[in-house]
Amino acid sequence: MDLATEATDAAETGAAFVVITGGEPLHHNLAALTTAIRSRCRQPMHLETSGVDQLSGAPDWITLSPKRHRPPRAEVVRACHELKVVVHEPADLLFAEVVAAQAPQAHWLLQPGWDCEEGLQLAVGKVRQDQRWRLSMQSHKWLGVR
Repeated sequence: MDLATEATDAAETGAAFVVITGGEPLHHNLAALTTAIRSRCRQPMHLETSGVDQLSGAPDWITLSPKRHRPPRAEVVRACHELKVVVHEPADLLFAEVVAAQAPQAHWLLQPGWDCEEGLQLAVGKVRQDQRWRLSMQSHKWLGVR
């Protein structure tokens, strides 16, 4: 079964939207995939990416989760709807501010690194201090859902 068929099957059983994620989806040209999905189902398409490769395909919503060690491409930052930065240490907050300054149109989210007390404290502190940022949690991990 191909990915577009799987997305269609999921939509028919109640999925509200399609998310293209896993590894780094933009390592691949997504044009054919997004065209096939759009031709088969009406659900919005979301893309979750680190933004290191050229933007391709036609997603309706882009979540950019950049990594400090390999910053995102400028065109992906400008196109994103949501900026989600994972926080482990203070340098991650500085990186978040630099990327956010390039994405004023996006919703800004800080996500504590999994099982990282320092990241949790830093992210919560920043969100309390600066209301432009919101907290994002990996609730599936807290709940033990895989």
